[in-house]
Amino acid sequence: MNVYDFDQTVYYPDSSYHFFLWCLKRYPAAVLPVIPKSLLLALQYKRGKIGAKVLKQQLFSFLKRLKDVDREVKDYWNSHRQNMQDWYMEQKRDDDLIISASPEFLLAPIAEELGVRLIATKMDPHTGKILGENCHDSEKVLRFRAEYPGETIDEFYSDSLSDTPLAELADRSFLVKKESLTPWPK
Repeated sequence: MNVYDFDQTVYYPDSSYHFFLWCLKRYPAAVLPVIPKSLLLALQYKRGKIGAKVLKQQLFSFLKRLKDVDREVKDYWNSHRQNMQDWYMEQKRDDDLIISASPEFLLAPIAEELGVRLIATKMDPHTGKILGENCHDSEKVLRFRAEYPGETIDEFYSDSLSDTPLAELADRSFLVKKESLTPWPK
């Protein structure tokens, strides 16, 4: 099986960021109130005082103000699927697995449309609360091993060296920068 990170790998640039902006444009009264605290938490995150989970939950707390999150996600993908990278669409296989820190509710529709499997951050789409851990760094390895025990990874693709724990499991790994693929640094 081939395994892929999602944001800035098979989708460019970042689906969570794009979805946030999408909702801000469509529902400013729902999204604007979360921005001041999000900025404060972003500074704390940069200083290493809080984890990504706390910041991500704050950013997505606007979800509780949306009437129909599922409809918004569907509409979002109808207008953003063109951000899928051509190199990925040309080599996509049915046994591909996407592992992402982005919320599962956000990526599930596009993964289903692509016909691929998905492991992502489990988030309540009505509150923004993360259920369990943020699917990032070594958490991706834990989730992969739990859901696919005994499986091997033929090729792994990611834009971030923070995915090195997962890259080390693969026979071959590639660092992705837009449409450019290079062997994973040793």
